[in-house]
Amino acid sequence: MIKNFTTVLISALLFAGAPSLAQAEKLTVLLDWFVNPDHATLVIAKEKGFFQKHGLEVDLKAPADPNDPPKLVAAGKAEIAVSYQPQLHVQVGEGLPLKRIGTLVATPLNSLVVLENGPIKTVKDLKGKKVGYSVGGFEDALLQAMLQKHGLTLADIELINVNFSLSPSILAGKVDAVIGAFRNFELNQMDIEGNPGRAFYPEEEGVPAYDELILVANTNTLDDPRFQPFLSALEEAVQYLVNHPEEAYQLFLKAYPDLDDELNKRAWADTLPRFALRPAALDTNRYVRFAEFLKKSGLIKNVKPVSDYAIEIK
Repeated sequence: MIKNFTTVLISALLFAGAPSLAQAEKLTVLLDWFVNPDHATLVIAKEKGFFQKHGLEVDLKAPADPNDPPKLVAAGKAEIAVSYQPQLHVQVGEGLPLKRIGTLVATPLNSLVVLENGPIKTVKDLKGKKVGYSVGGFEDALLQAMLQKHGLTLADIELINVNFSLSPSILAGKVDAVIGAFRNFELNQMDIEGNPGRAFYPEEEGVPAYDELILVANTNTLDDPRFQPFLSALEEAVQYLVNHPEEAYQLFLKAYPDLDDELNKRAWADTLPRFALRPAALDTNRYVRFAEFLKKSGLIKNVKPVSDYAIEIK
């Protein structure tokens, strides 16, 4: 009798411990850059315990090279990478086995920035001016579309590679404008330094709207049972973010105290309304429109079916 009771008790304890065992399911997410407010959904999901609630132990890793994460996922070296929708279209066109499984930031952050008190009041005023950029290709396509709306082409401006030194180059007078500046960071940085900027937004100047930050996985691992609970945890995190922005910000700073400064405080507030409220949801028509824009711009050869590079996991 005692032996049977002991056996039942041990079985019951093991059963009760099952959720704890599930919490040990590890998942690696490679970030696109060092941790910053753009990653708030991921950070809050971890710090608030939403990943743990869904049986996951998520490791957020900043890359040594921001170009590497999607390639590492494609090579099977990590489960998920934070990437960008424009980059996804191009990389899938090049043959990388990647698919979008979720969205973090659902609006463009990229912008064309000039000095607020400078001579450039409209995009048309860029004729004959110097425009700085960091990465060729997509930024050229953005700028070309924006210029075209105002009767200009890339031949009407001088493009200068400023090697990621966007706001410093415009503040130093090396260029008259920069393309590729994130509206939630560079604009705040310029304002803090006493030289406010003015942004022209691609989605208001002839470029179809797109998702800025997305989550990509290897095409061959889409049946991974960890992905659905991962996305569910992100949805809980973004709900907490919008309902409790100040509490969420304090959690963010507790995890990354070195980010407690004026720039990140402003960036947090500016990014908050741009997070995807339904991280798993996929707007197929939106992806088609943007793919057509990239093909017209010469960045991809074909407009593939959305199912070839994006999925909604349910």
